[in-house]
Amino acid sequence: MSALSIREVRKAHQGTPILKGINLEIEDGEFLCLVGPSGCGKSTLLSMIAGLDTIDSGEVSIGGRVVNHLSPKDRDIAMVFQSYALYPNMSVRENVSFGLEIRKVPQAERQAIVQRVAQTLQMEHLLDRKPSQLSGGQRQRVAMGRAIARDPALFLFDEPLSNLDAKLRVEMRTEIKLLHKRMGTTIVYVTHDQIEAMTLSDRIAVMRAGEVQQFASPQEIYDNPVNLFVAGFMGSPSMNFIRAKVETQGAGFGLRLDTHGASHLMPAQGIDAALRSRVGQEVIFGVRPEQITHRPDGAGADQLHTLRLPVELVEPTGPDTLLLVPINGQEVTCRVHPTHACAAGEHLDLTFDLSKAVYFDAKTEQRLL
Repeated sequence: MSALSIREVRKAHQGTPILKGINLEIEDGEFLCLVGPSGCGKSTLLSMIAGLDTIDSGEVSIGGRVVNHLSPKDRDIAMVFQSYALYPNMSVRENVSFGLEIRKVPQAERQAIVQRVAQTLQMEHLLDRKPSQLSGGQRQRVAMGRAIARDPALFLFDEPLSNLDAKLRVEMRTEIKLLHKRMGTTIVYVTHDQIEAMTLSDRIAVMRAGEVQQFASPQEIYDNPVNLFVAGFMGSPSMNFIRAKVETQGAGFGLRLDTHGASHLMPAQGIDAALRSRVGQEVIFGVRPEQITHRPDGAGADQLHTLRLPVELVEPTGPDTLLLVPINGQEVTCRVHPTHACAAGEHLDLTFDLSKAVYFDAKTEQRLL
C-alpha cells in the first residue's frame, strides 16, 4: 500500500489549467521532492494533499484512505511552511506543544513528547525562548519540531529553507536528511532548488506548467533526462546544449562541431537508429560540464573524444575551474581541476566523455533513444 497516491489530479483557476492530470505513487518512508520553476503547480499540488485547496477531479489517498473531502486536521499530516508560522507570543515549548494541547493530549504525555522532540532537534536550550529571540535556522527547527510532535503519517514541507542564507541552508538540508533517516516518515518536499532536490530525495518529480515531466531517482533524472527541460533544470552548472548537424561517419554517424574556424566531426555514440533518418538535419547534443574535462574518468577509450579548444573565459570556483569555450557559435561550459586550467585566450586539449552524452530532437525537445 502506498503512503501517498495521487491519481489523475486536476485543478484549474478561472478556466486556466494549473494541474493537468498528476499521477504519483509514494511508498511508505520515502522522501519525495516536487521540483520545478515558479508557477509550475508544485505548491498547489502540496496544498491539495494537505487539504488547503480543493481538487477539481482525481483522487488523493493517504495510507490507502481517500482524503479528497477530509479537512486538513483529519488527514494525519503535518506541514512545515516557508514562513515558519510560529506564534510570537508563545515560547518554543508552547509552540511545539500547542497542537498536542488542542488534541487533548494529557499534560504529562505532552511534556514527554516536547522533550523528545527537543532532543531530536538539539534545541533543549531554546525551549523557554520566544520566536523573536531566535535566528532563522532556529525558528525553522522549531517549526519542524511542531510537525514532528504530531507524529503524522505524512510530512509536507513547502520550501522551508528559502528564507535562510546559503550556509544555513546547507546545514538545515543535512539536518532534514538526518531527521528523515532517524524517523523514516514519508515526506513530500516542495522546492525550486534542484540542489536541495538532488541531495534530499529518494525520488524527484520534475514539474513544468502543471505536468510531471519525469518521476525517478535523482541519479536517473541527472543521467537520463527525458527531455530538454529536465536536462537543463537539473544540474549546476546546467547541461550544455549544442546544436549540431548530423553527418555520416564511416559506418556510423557524427555531429559537425565548429570552433573559431576549426571544424570537427564528433562521433555520436549508441543512437545510430535515431540518427539514420536525421542525416543533414540538426539535433541537440547534451553534455554536462564535468563530462568535458582534462581527465577522463571511467569511460573506455572508444567513448572518449579529445578536441583542442580555445578558452574564452576562466571561472575559478575553488575545487574546480569552469572554462567557457565556443562551439557552433555557443558558449560551452567545461569543468577542470584548477591545476589544469589555462588563461583566457589560450588553447587547451579537452576530452568529451561520450558515454554519458544525450541527444535531443531539435523540434520536439524530446530525448532521442
